[in-house]
Amino acid sequence: MKNNIQIFIASFFVCGFMSLMNTVKAQVANNNVIQEIQLNKNDALNEVRNELMDNFDFANYEYKQGIVNSEVKFDISENGKITNVHSTGDCKNVSREIENVLTNLKINRRILNKNMMAYTYVMPVTVEIDNR
Repeated sequence: MKNNIQIFIASFFVCGFMSLMNTVKAQVANNNVIQEIQLNKNDALNEVRNELMDNFDFANYEYKQGIVNSEVKFDISENGKITNVHSTGDCKNVSREIENVLTNLKINRRILNKNMMAYTYVMPVTVEIDNR
């Protein structure tokens, strides 16, 4: 009986030590790091940013004044239409305007490739609303 208890305690310590080592290994490994993707000027996301700036209505009186930070998530369909647009941020009216602009936007098909349609994109948007 004494041997069974000693074996149980030894196996308990070995399993605990192994789980501790796995946790430490997972925390120091670089596989959890999100790699930064550099965008080039011919990329469709650069076109999305430019179109958003060109079509954004800055004159709406319901916008919060000052710098408004938002984050927009969207998909790109095969025909170049931006779908599943959801924006969150400091001002709900600015977020709604971002959603309206992007929902009505169509990307030039020559810039699109098959890989671009397989992702949900998250884009930070910072808008400065001047005092009226």
